[in-house]
Amino acid sequence: MTEIDEFDLKILTLLQSSSDLSQRELAERVGLSQNACWRRLQRLTSEGLIKGTQTRVDLAAIGLDLTVFVMVRTRHHSKEWLEAFRRHVERIPEVVDFYRIGGDWDYLIKVVTRGIGGYDDFYQKLVDGQDLATVTGFFAMETIIDNRPINLGKVRAAGASRGKSSRRV
Repeated sequence: MTEIDEFDLKILTLLQSSSDLSQRELAERVGLSQNACWRRLQRLTSEGLIKGTQTRVDLAAIGLDLTVFVMVRTRHHSKEWLEAFRRHVERIPEVVDFYRIGGDWDYLIKVVTRGIGGYDDFYQKLVDGQDLATVTGFFAMETIIDNRPINLGKVRAAGASRGKSSRRV
């Protein structure tokens, strides 16, 4: 756990939705000097709270118009099997997110592709050579909230109100 203060929270909150801010703009919005802001950015990055920056692409505008949440159930639960399956899934370019989950299913894979034919191509690659018990896809019809920035101040305050420390994130 890393100690963070209100300035760190402001920096992290702003960068979630505006990672292209210049260092000067960020410092002004947060209320710090440019040097102080730079030092905080370096610390937050070195401590792993900031993990790079990213440009978001409108995937539908370039023809990747289908999002599918693929649920996978397997009979295998060893670390070795998961590592081999992870390497297999990483090689499939349509995969944008991959989770090991609890409950009735073992894995959740988020896939973005071009139409149902693209999903079928993905599916064939996914099952090729894999011993999977069940695979099913849930097709997104509409994106309602996508990659919404977390309001760190409110989430942190909510945790503090339940008796959790408000000094650590």
